[in-house]
Formats: sequence, C-alpha cells, structure tokens
Amino acid sequence: MTTLTITSVTKAFGRVPVLENVSLAVPGGTRTAIVGASGSGKSTLLRLIAGFERVDSGQIQLGDRTLTAPGEFVPAHRRGIGYVAQDGALFPHLTVEQNIRFGLPRLSRHTTRVRDVMDLASLDPALIDRYPHQLSGGQQQRVAVARALAPGPSVVLLDEPFSALDAGLREQTRQAVIDALEQSAVTTLLVTHDHDEALSFGHEIAIIGGGRIVQSGAPAAVFDDPVNADVAAFLGAAILLPAASEDGYADCALGRIPVRHDHSGGDQRARALFRPDQLRLSPTSGSPNAVVETVQPRGSHADVTVRATLDEAARFTVRVPVHETADYRAGVPVSVSAAGGCVLYPAASPT
Repeated sequence: MTTLTITSVTKAFGRVPVLENVSLAVPGGTRTAIVGASGSGKSTLLRLIAGFERVDSGQIQLGDRTLTAPGEFVPAHRRGIGYVAQDGALFPHLTVEQNIRFGLPRLSRHTTRVRDVMDLASLDPALIDRYPHQLSGGQQQRVAVARALAPGPSVVLLDEPFSALDAGLREQTRQAVIDALEQSAVTTLLVTHDHDEALSFGHEIAIIGGGRIVQSGAPAAVFDDPVNADVAAFLGAAILLPAASEDGYADCALGRIPVRHDHSGGDQRARALFRPDQLRLSPTSGSPNAVVETVQPRGSHADVTVRATLDEAARFTVRVPVHETADYRAGVPVSVSAAGGCVLYPAASPT
C-alpha cells in the first residue's frame, strides 16, 4: 500500500492556467474522490499523475519514488499506475479476456490472473469470450477496472468512470468497483462532478475549484462543515438564510438557532446554512413562521416550498414524507423548525 503525494503542482496550457499550487496526499490503500465542476482542473490533475502530461512546477511522488519533479519525469508506462477512462476505452476488437490480459508481463499467469480480477470486479466468468459491444455499459466499466487491476498497480486512477451510466446501473457498478478496490487494497483516486458519488466513494474527499484544492477531509466532516457557502451549495441542496449572529446563536427566519460551525469571521450579519433534511414542518394554529407556497410529490417524499413570514424574500424547500402532506397546500400557515443547528458564513456581498 503506497501513499500518493502531490506537492505544489501547477499546470497551464499556453497562457491558460489550469492548476495552481495543488497539494494533496492519498494515504496508501485508501480511496480519495476529487469533485469539482467542469473545467475545474480535476481531469488534468489525473493526467499529470498518470504521466500523460508534464507539470509546469511541483512534485508528484509514489511512496519514496519521485514520478515528477524539476528535471525528473517517469514515463506513464513505468509508473505502475492503472487508469480507467470515462468510457472505459476497451479495445473493440478484443474479447474480455484479451482486454484484461493486455499489459500483463508474464504469459504463464494470464489465465489465472484474468479470472482472479474478473472475480474481484464481479464479472460473470461466462463473459470472458465476449466482445465489448456484447456487454452492457456497467459490464464494460467493470472490465476496464479489471484490466487496470490486472498488473497489480500501486495506484488506480478513475476518470469519471460512471458518468455515462443511468442512475440505477451507476450505483450498482460503483459499488462493485468499490468492493474490488477494497479487496485489492490499492490506493485509488477518483475524479467526478457528482457530489453524491464523491461523498459515497471515498475515505477522503477533496473539493477543487478554480484550479485549487478548496477543502479536503473525511466526507462526513466536509459535508457537515463546508469551508464556505460555495462548497456548501456544491455538495448538495443548501438553504442560506440571512442571520444575525450573537453568543453562539443565529437569529434568522426560523428563530434562534444554535451555531454548529462558524465561518462568519465574527460579523454579526451573516448567512445561516441548513440542509432540507434538517428542517421539520408542522401545522400550526399559533404563531406560524412560514406559509406554504407549493407541494411537489417526489415518490416517497414531497418537496414543500415555503415562504418565511419574518422575511418574505426567504423561500426554501422542506422534504416531507408523502403520507404527511395532506395538511399542506398553498396558503396554509406552518411552523418550520431546524434540528442540529446551523453553519454560519459571512453575509452575501451587495450586488
């Protein structure tokens, strides 16, 4: 199990900067997901690690072995790194077995190793003689992962490998790949633009934006305490309400709420972050703090959009079990409460 260490890596294409002073450590045998919007530099970082591109400055190490540094560059085929592209990049004229065998150094171990990694990737042995066009999208990606694992790499890089799959197949394939990586104990780096995928995939998550690592850490910790409002919104539905901060509490449209994490810089004017799952909706005949605007069923739950009575500009959505929505319709006054406190950020800059 080998640690991958990226130190102060910078990369530009011509005059266009792509990565700036990026540093990240992926502990040996762990999975780290890098998540960011299109154009944030995440795929370029993967290509630099793989050796498909050269850094402008900085260093990349695998254990105590330097892959890239000033005056040093180990070619891609000598790095001992497996790479899985977005579309799998299987050879269309080769069978499953031939695709997986590609790159294996010792002919005497081909058949045994092929079957071993097929089993790791949860591939039916009956598929061994099929061609890529005879496989489903999920099966093709599992073959691509099996091919990457076959030579026993120190690191596996996954470049948005599930993005072309439909939702159900994506989740099933992702879990099969996670299981294979877990059993192989291989150091893994995934890049994706899907925050749900990133949060569920790795031991660690790193948010990249504007060519920089904005925040990194355990997925649960990063989701619970985003470093700024942009990261909070990127990681999932975010409700940001104007608030006045004082003595560990935030006074906002929902009332006086305990502050769980404070990034406001001590300013009394702030914004309070809530997630829809934190909010509780109940009918009220007393002093309501919101009014129902719309109710949108979504299967097992409904999205109830409400407008705060203390701040008519504050509109937000509360998720309610669908069987509890009979009491809610447009114009009905309701009480909204928040569980678990809030996270504070500076007030939005005037526009």
